[in-house]
Amino acid sequence: LLLVLVYEVHVYTGAKLGAETDSNVYINLIGTRGDAGKRKLHRSKNNNIKFRHGQMDIFCIKAVSLGDLEKVVISHDGAGPGSGWFLDKIVIKHKEGKEAQEVVFPCNRWLDEYQDDGKTERELTANAQQWRVQVKTDGDSPEPQECKRTLVIYGSKGKSDELLLSPQTPGYVCFLPRATDEFIVETGDLGDVYKIRVSCDEGPGFEGWHLRSFHLEELHTKQELNFDCKCWLSLNGEDKELVKEFPAVTEDQKTLPVYKYVVSVHIGDRWGAETFANVYITLYGKRGDTGVRKLHTSLVKGRKFHRNKVDSFLVEAVSLSHLQKVVIGHDGEGYGAGMYLKMVTVKESQDSDKEWVFPLWNWLDTHLGLCETVCEIVTVGRRLTSSPKLPEINMKSSGLWIMDITGSDLSNEDDPICLSFIFYGNLSHKKLPLQVTGKAIQIKEELANIGSIYKVQVTGPHRELKQPWHLDLLHMKHTGTKEEMYLAFDCWFNPNEDKCVELPALYADQEPLPVVEYAIHLHTGDFKKADATGEAYLCIQGEKSDSGKRWLNSRNSLITFARGQVDVFKIKAVYLGKLNQVLVGFKSLKKDEWFLEKIVIKEVLYPFSAHVFVHNDWINKRSKKDFVEVAIPLKETSVTSLLTKKFDTKSRGRWQMWVRCMQVPEDVPDIQVVVFGRKGKSPAQKVQNLNNNPFLLTVGDIGDITKVSFVLSGPCLGRGIKLHKLQLKDLDTKQELGFHTEAQCLFGEGGSETVTELAAVRPDKPPLREVLYSISVHTGTLPASGTDADVFITLFGEYGDSCKRRLRHSNLEKGQVCISEMRAVDLGQLSKVLVEHHNVGYGAGWYLDQIVIHESGKTDGQYAFLCQQWLDSGVGDAQTERMLK
Repeated sequence: LLLVLVYEVHVYTGAKLGAETDSNVYINLIGTRGDAGKRKLHRSKNNNIKFRHGQMDIFCIKAVSLGDLEKVVISHDGAGPGSGWFLDKIVIKHKEGKEAQEVVFPCNRWLDEYQDDGKTERELTANAQQWRVQVKTDGDSPEPQECKRTLVIYGSKGKSDELLLSPQTPGYVCFLPRATDEFIVETGDLGDVYKIRVSCDEGPGFEGWHLRSFHLEELHTKQELNFDCKCWLSLNGEDKELVKEFPAVTEDQKTLPVYKYVVSVHIGDRWGAETFANVYITLYGKRGDTGVRKLHTSLVKGRKFHRNKVDSFLVEAVSLSHLQKVVIGHDGEGYGAGMYLKMVTVKESQDSDKEWVFPLWNWLDTHLGLCETVCEIVTVGRRLTSSPKLPEINMKSSGLWIMDITGSDLSNEDDPICLSFIFYGNLSHKKLPLQVTGKAIQIKEELANIGSIYKVQVTGPHRELKQPWHLDLLHMKHTGTKEEMYLAFDCWFNPNEDKCVELPALYADQEPLPVVEYAIHLHTGDFKKADATGEAYLCIQGEKSDSGKRWLNSRNSLITFARGQVDVFKIKAVYLGKLNQVLVGFKSLKKDEWFLEKIVIKEVLYPFSAHVFVHNDWINKRSKKDFVEVAIPLKETSVTSLLTKKFDTKSRGRWQMWVRCMQVPEDVPDIQVVVFGRKGKSPAQKVQNLNNNPFLLTVGDIGDITKVSFVLSGPCLGRGIKLHKLQLKDLDTKQELGFHTEAQCLFGEGGSETVTELAAVRPDKPPLREVLYSISVHTGTLPASGTDADVFITLFGEYGDSCKRRLRHSNLEKGQVCISEMRAVDLGQLSKVLVEHHNVGYGAGWYLDQIVIHESGKTDGQYAFLCQQWLDSGVGDAQTERMLK
């Protein structure tokens, strides 16, 4: 039964002018077990007239024990003249058992509809801190624009929310040049403050902010902190940064360094891996986080976040100590708008020789892979940024690995913790039994004859533990090759648990193998006596290595496989490559026989392969052995569909197009665009602009888009137009298509062509290739067969047509063969050719014998289209265009 307690409520009215009130005041106490309900504060125990200027009043409230007090809600009804009230704080004292408790709820604000924010009810938090924040703006700062400015305060016990620095009085303008602005903000108990972060929003017309200094004063303890900032927050300046961090400078603690972290984003080598989206990242370390940062200016030239590219960005922040994880995401919406991210690496500065590694090897896309656009990646450790350079004589791997293992304190354990460290090399593996006796131990080992280490596995504990033990880090350094790596295991070993964890080795010049989650589905047969109870383990074997022995039951307990049931277990292992067999071990004290039908193992990693191992037999039948182990070979592997999430809406064929070009002529030419799909092509539509402003294309129901053709309507250009970006987005399904625009010039470098085609790039599907067609035009041998007219040709194939092209020819003379080339997106099997000219009158006609087409560089696969007719307005059927099949 919960006790009824007496809560003594001490209410401190402030000493400001007009602080007192005659209103009725109400309070509600809120704790971990509920609240006391709204109570009126009737009679002060120590004063005749309550809530006077600078006075403390005591009230008693009886309530069933509320547990730990967390909040109070205090309000008044505004009755009586001068109803506004300035509340300094509330202190609540109560006794539960032998312990007397006292909880402070700071307020230091008006409850007045005409003062402060106009509120007459406030929710106060236990042991909250209140800060007076003074902000000085420098004299050369521009006039302030509409722009959200926020502050986050970090301390040893946590961090504040984003605190909005907004004027207390409506209409007041803050952050004017040379101004000092003051704000009152409230936080939880932060402990010792070690840094602040100041941010601006990138609003329209925002020219920047020259910040001079921040001064913080905690109103309860009178603790004061100064931050000498002297910096610009602007996207135009040298730093191009709208977020800045400043360490606290105090006499009793060392000022933390500010680092310019180099954050490198490694995009994978897959079709459609690139993104046009804005990418954001937050770094987390043992000492706080950086907050969300936009990655806007890459240190590497060229388009950001391109396929198989590494872009590096500077993120300035107060030292985070050891990095633990990153959260990375983007604002791209729709299939194809995301990116395929291999990993993120982070180093403390551009000169640093070590970097933290955060591998992902997955899509960040609303319809692919994880079907998410934001993910958290935990570090696997640190590696050297470049391989050690050694004289030839030292290149042999003779020498020792010096290994430092760090973990949690072992002072309460009588016996050492017994673990096994297993080092897997490309030739063999070696198991080192280890007795951990302190927070840090060092071992030296040759690890000879195992070849190059590619993963490290830790198993244990092999003896009873009294309390959980945490393995932090394995630091390895080779005395001969100078190779060095830090493996961040960061995992707990618990009593009554057999654990097996592994991480990839981290080398400067090699991409780390991903750690993959394998979901193991065990299918027990659906017939009489198929079920069994006992102990079981399994080991997955792949082309690269094996998972080690993984126990399915906890230590000192048994597991039951029920008839007709599918039991699912999840293990994490360094990528095993193509799986080939599974070892299953089983032991039953009751001599149960278990009928295992099959095992299905699914990789929770793109492209989500499923591997089926069929056993269809008994395990433990008539066996006298302790454990029976069976090896089950792989039967089949399947890959789930690449598009892992279907579209929610149907496309109506309305797309937005972005075209960004350089070297555009002053007199912008008239360019039409035609979009081709699997089921047809769109009508030609005008390209509205070439400066990256989106415009609408209505393409109709043409199926999956395969290519885009740009057609020049007017005369040829003097030089080509450099194409930097081409992007399409479906307004209904949000699907996004990219195009490879590197080294692309619209209408050729010299501007002599009339059509340029680009193949659409979809995630993980090869686009149609670019083909150079060789076109041989055979003019007939009849009298006056030749022509000097401009001849146009259109090729048709299974993937659409080439659009109308002007044949570049020097002569279409009687009996001559004119050879020209046409660059186009692959048309597949050619079916017909449309040939035409527009000259009329005497001598304009042309007798065409045939056209022969083949792919340049290929000798086989020629297409011959016979004509053997006049194209002449005055001869025969008077046609000047012919469709040849």
